[in-house]
Amino acid sequence: MNDPSAYRSAGGRRLHLQHGPIDLIIGADGARDAAFDLARDRFANILQELVDELPLLRRQVTRSTPVPSGQAARAMHRATLPFCDIFVTPMAAVAGAVADTILEAMRAAPLDRAYVNNGGDIALHLTKGASFSMAMARADHADLGRIGILAPDGIGGVATSGRHGRSLSFGIADSVTVLARNAAAADVAATLIANAVDLPGHRAVTRTPASELQPDSDLGDRPVVTGLAALSGREIAQALGAGAKRAEAMLQARKIIGAALFLRGQSRIVGPARFAPAADKRIEEYA
Repeated sequence: MNDPSAYRSAGGRRLHLQHGPIDLIIGADGARDAAFDLARDRFANILQELVDELPLLRRQVTRSTPVPSGQAARAMHRATLPFCDIFVTPMAAVAGAVADTILEAMRAAPLDRAYVNNGGDIALHLTKGASFSMAMARADHADLGRIGILAPDGIGGVATSGRHGRSLSFGIADSVTVLARNAAAADVAATLIANAVDLPGHRAVTRTPASELQPDSDLGDRPVVTGLAALSGREIAQALGAGAKRAEAMLQARKIIGAALFLRGQSRIVGPARFAPAADKRIEEYA
């Protein structure tokens, strides 16, 4: 395994950290140099910490699953445990948990605003008067809209999942973006909501056992989506409705703060109006 790498870009305003599959873009306003030093120091061992506990992190979470020992691994377990009534492993929260862990280290420095972006799963720190905005896009870079976040919103994490993402998916969503209290919670919720955007047994959906695509997948032989043919407008709405139902349940249980679901030109918004859809997209308010 190569050693971690670090370099600053954008005139020193951003820090890029990379080690194996972990690739972070970090920004900070305030004591930036001190915060970046803290991020580099904490990043040095985080991948090895996860590798050391990988067999446990690939196991399905239950009420009796042992709690991991590493900081990021514990955050993964903590984020997935509230959802253990359905199949989920701590790996569903890995990107968000890594982002949260690095951000927590950075907060030892005085900061007005900071973010850790782990491949689109983002941990946020906003003080009074600070704000953060980001774009939403499909895998083909089509504009899906914007998200605007203010400090009083209590949003500490943003995550996106779907069948085109880095991880395998049980569902057919083009994209699901979730707002939550931290990035690990947003990460697992986005995964599970995207899984629920589905048409079980539909002939337009091609599925393959996860183990055939990734022999070491935490999903085992469970079938994941590998193709999607044409769907009618009603079928698209049906699939989005199933995902929105799961998102609404999470919202009512205060597990998330909001979600935006996208499939084939249709969308659903669950939660507060922090999502601003692209002008050419039809968004239907769900809650």
